Amino acid sequence: MDTWVVLVFAFVYVGMVLGEIPGLALDRTGVALLGALALVASERVTPEAAWRAVDVPTLALLFGLMVVSAQFRLGGFYTWVTRRAAAAAVSPPALLALVIAVAGGLSAVLANDIVCLAVAPLLVEGCARRGLDPVPFLLALAAAANVGSAATLIGNPQNMLIGQTLHLSFAGYLGAAVVPALLGLGVVWAVVAASVRGAWLRPTVVPAVEEAALNRWQTGKGLLVLGLLLLGFLFAPFPREVLALAAAAVLLTSRRMASRDLLGLVDWHLLVLFVGLFVVNFALADSGTLAAATQALARRGVEIARPGVLFPLTVVLSNLVSNVPAVMLLLPQAKGPLAGPLLALASTFAGNLIIVGSVANIIVVDQAARLGVRIGWRRHARIGVPVTLATLAIAAAWLALVVR
Repeated sequence: MDTWVVLVFAFVYVGMVLGEIPGLALDRTGVALLGALALVASERVTPEAAWRAVDVPTLALLFGLMVVSAQFRLGGFYTWVTRRAAAAAVSPPALLALVIAVAGGLSAVLANDIVCLAVAPLLVEGCARRGLDPVPFLLALAAAANVGSAATLIGNPQNMLIGQTLHLSFAGYLGAAVVPALLGLGVVWAVVAASVRGAWLRPTVVPAVEEAALNRWQTGKGLLVLGLLLLGFLFAPFPREVLALAAAAVLLTSRRMASRDLLGLVDWHLLVLFVGLFVVNFALADSGTLAAATQALARRGVEIARPGVLFPLTVVLSNLVSNVPAVMLLLPQAKGPLAGPLLALASTFAGNLIIVGSVANIIVVDQAARLGVRIGWRRHARIGVPVTLATLAIAAAWLALVVR
């Protein structure tokens, strides 16, 4: 066991738990990057080994899909969809169902974090215009974005990582995950609607939200590229990262949409977080510590690779260190036909439990706060806890009974 490697690993994952290092201006990304730099500087990991530790195909897939999402935001698509939904002449329960369907559907094919970032302010504005309490709709947005993103291998960063690392079939995973995701969206509606108890109205004054107006050409271009990309994922023999990079290249080749603007919406912090964690986790595995710990647990009858152990462990770790670091840590133990869907569904559904359980939750709460709408931990928990427990039960039952 290399003590220095273990100390750096502990430092990084304590940072993942806390979201920062007390006394230092470091967020999770900064902590992961600092850990990787400390390992390289101390020569525990050579620069060549650090580069090999980074899963470039996963980063390429993430980057390409971020550019596609940026195209939709700059083209005004998110603005158009959200304002059309918020202005629909339907009852509040029906509007709630519409918001859940839109959030879940968009998050399945576009990054759920970006969907929440674009939709949350506009949803607050739309609810204020109708005299509706925006909080139930915002909580539904966050929960539905998480649940809907679990349906595909491109809905969120951890699913992309799982799909790339385990070489999962896009169509095969879709067949395994779409039913729990759809049932989960129904659970979100039922839990939020029940929590409101008919008290839908609340006067709210918010400033007008300035977002890009709909550009039909740019939106149409984005929809065409996304449609072709999904067909490629389903039927083409090419690697997903190659297809995603090709899609990004097409969108970046524009006479009107500046590449600076598109690249400005890429979540570079998330990409750096991935790089740092790849290096830190590699160092721990390369030192033999991870294998020794796994073997010690196995001697005591705890086999992490067993679905009955891996599922609850994924749920717990996802809420302790966030789902991406949890998945990275557990992927070496992901074995068997259930492993991919299990990790993806458990880590994603677990993100609804508490506000810091997923980035989507944090984004919605922060965006709402900027417009004067406060969502506290207790209010979120009244939705997040039952949604998480119910969706995890659905996922566990589905995996046990149907997926082989």
